[in-house]
Amino acid sequence: MINLQVKNLNKSFGGQRVLKDVCFDINGPELIGLIGPNGAGKTTLTNILDGALKPNSGTVYLNDERIDQYKPYEIARAGLGRTFQVTRSFRRMTVLENLYVPALAVGNEQDRKIVHDKSMEVLEFLTMDHLCNEHAQALSGGQQKLLELGRLLMLDPDVIILDEPFAGVHPKLMEVIYEYIRRVNDDGKAIVIISHQMDAIFSLAQRLLVLDHGTIIADGPPDEVKKDQVVIEAYLGVDEDEEENDAAASSGA
Repeated sequence: MINLQVKNLNKSFGGQRVLKDVCFDINGPELIGLIGPNGAGKTTLTNILDGALKPNSGTVYLNDERIDQYKPYEIARAGLGRTFQVTRSFRRMTVLENLYVPALAVGNEQDRKIVHDKSMEVLEFLTMDHLCNEHAQALSGGQQKLLELGRLLMLDPDVIILDEPFAGVHPKLMEVIYEYIRRVNDDGKAIVIISHQMDAIFSLAQRLLVLDHGTIIADGPPDEVKKDQVVIEAYLGVDEDEEENDAAASSGA
């Protein structure tokens, strides 16, 4: 069973502590939303999980294998992959060629036909097979997001982190991306979605992790988390009781 254990992660830049004893587990094919205000530490956390940054302290285990000191390609081989808020396709290569790249990234010497067949299988899954010979730079924003998801699927990861998968995507294509995320999750992958699109998060996520000022302040079902007073204050920057008192004072009550 998929198991990701994040234990007491701390990260500082200069004298500023960005992550503070961050702890959470993922057990099995969960579909999780990672949310928080701007500057909460979501990007730093993601960059540690994928190996772009090293923590000052703390550990990350994936399926009982410690990965927090691994390089990004080693973490990809271990079974954790991520997309980026700004898509990073090879824009002058075709869609199909973009999917060939992960086979090289994992040091795979497979027969070219096997790689080709798997690439076409992924494109058919994403209903992008008709675009296989298009250059990546010709794709729409939403199609670029799907292409990045397709490249991850070529690696067959256990844990997928999607960084702002709906940013800049046409509303109609967003519904398509929703469906593919659900299907990938149903196929047994754990998925973490980072997004400021709250409608999307509440529609998709089975569990929410809320990060604020580098600390996990809530972890639970969306219906419970969105009622959590600490979460409300983190997003609104105001205590509801204080707001009511201010309103009463201004009305002369």
